[in-house]
Amino acid sequence: MNNDFSGIATGAYSYLDRYAAIPGDDPDADTRWTIGGTPTVATMGNGILNGDWDDKATETGYFWDHLRRSNLITGGQGTKMPVHAFAGQIGVADGYLSLSGPVICMDQINGKRAEIIDKQLDDGRPDSGVLRAEPTNDPTKPVDTASAYVLSTTYALCKQM
Repeated sequence: MNNDFSGIATGAYSYLDRYAAIPGDDPDADTRWTIGGTPTVATMGNGILNGDWDDKATETGYFWDHLRRSNLITGGQGTKMPVHAFAGQIGVADGYLSLSGPVICMDQINGKRAEIIDKQLDDGRPDSGVLRAEPTNDPTKPVDTASAYVLSTTYALCKQM
């Protein structure tokens, strides 16, 4: 999972270097690849990934399509969200769990694994740092206010890019 966080962030920054836009928020992607389905919203190109972390029809869904079309990630097709090693979804959004800027979110992670991942990548606490947890497995809800993981709980984790 650590590699998933790193690989996705690396792909997003490589896209930014190559095209001067955030994948999913790239106003030129539709003409570059003749996608014919990129969201045509006023927020396109504003530097923010608009949409829920698991919404395939918004900029957050097209994040995956743009990375795939630019050959920065493989697997899957179009706006389909990748799956992590514990069979949950990987998504992106902006500003989830009180983190600023774009974040990578993963759901369906049990408490023991979430705690281990947090200790490896951050401070080991669900309520602070660059990696935060949400105990109802929904990253659109507020960050967990507990200072320790409950091992029997299933979490959604979000990490700043």
